[in-house]
Amino acid sequence: MSDRSFLDWPFLEARHRDLAARLEEWCGAHLQVDHGDVDAACRSLVAALGAGGWLAHTGAGEGERLDIRTLCLIRETLARHDGLADFAFAMQGLGMGAVSLFGSPEQRRWLARTRAGEAISAFALTEPGSGSDAANCTCAAELVAGGWRLSGEKTYISNGGIADIYLVIARTGEAPGAKGLSAFLMPAGADGLSVVERIDVMAPHPLAHLRLDGVMLPESALVGRAGDGFRIAMTVLDHFRPTVGAAALGFARRALDEALARVRRPRPSGPLADYQMVQGHLADMAVEIDAAALLVYRSAWAKDMGAARITREAAMAKLFATEAAQRVIDMAVQLHGGDGVRSGTAVESLYREIRALRIYEGASDVQRLVIARSLQQ
Repeated sequence: MSDRSFLDWPFLEARHRDLAARLEEWCGAHLQVDHGDVDAACRSLVAALGAGGWLAHTGAGEGERLDIRTLCLIRETLARHDGLADFAFAMQGLGMGAVSLFGSPEQRRWLARTRAGEAISAFALTEPGSGSDAANCTCAAELVAGGWRLSGEKTYISNGGIADIYLVIARTGEAPGAKGLSAFLMPAGADGLSVVERIDVMAPHPLAHLRLDGVMLPESALVGRAGDGFRIAMTVLDHFRPTVGAAALGFARRALDEALARVRRPRPSGPLADYQMVQGHLADMAVEIDAAALLVYRSAWAKDMGAARITREAAMAKLFATEAAQRVIDMAVQLHGGDGVRSGTAVESLYREIRALRIYEGASDVQRLVIARSLQQ
């Protein structure tokens, strides 16, 4: 099993160590899900995570706060065992993050269902023409008799097509750019909502391109205040970006485990682990992992200790951890030789899994801009 000494770092408390041990045991007993049908696998994983009580950590009760260190520990552990399980867990938190942080009592009824694994959530921010520039969102929401009418398109929406509830960012026009966006809760059965395309990616999970054609929502669907949508979305990402780094950390730890097992195998000329070049690569991998872990749990700790914003810390954690994990996994593939690119092996799967983490929830270059700008404030 991966090095667990980081659990004794001062960023974490006894309750975190207890949770990590319980989740490790749970994963060994419950994460044998067939991924052949990705939609069915995600539904099964959400139900299992809900029944196990793990999804209770994806949202905060009235008057409570999200514990970011707990979210990071859970994502790291799940990712090390099963990338799709990490995805299923993460989206329950990201999709309902706005409701957890800003939702009304009526909206929080959905939170009770997603935390129990009885409903699947999604976060609909990205559009075909905006990509990383979320402030240029063009999906429009107009206040009319009877509520809000939404029209536009969203793409690369995780859980698109299987979600029961979507958090949608749309332009309401209070001001130009970022200050004219609002957040809405949209149920999957809303008239006018359609799935234009299911998107296949290299590490399969549910993704879709959605069209909103005059979707009518009640006035109560507005989360927070009109014009606060961009601030709400960025606050949610502030909370969850460290957890993306944690997932990358889980992938990297698994890659190092697989590499160690590989190079220790007996060979006629001795195991590969006896070669100094191989030892050097293993050392580099271990350093990358510990450095990433320090940034991830530093940012999570800062938020849990009451920091109002951790924009720079979260950006550093996501940037370094995802890029480092890519390097660690690439070296694990290299140390496996031809078997490293053989379909179905653990390191081949990790190689496909890690790539998207350098793009979603703010691509690496976006994180670099965030960090650079924070230095000049």
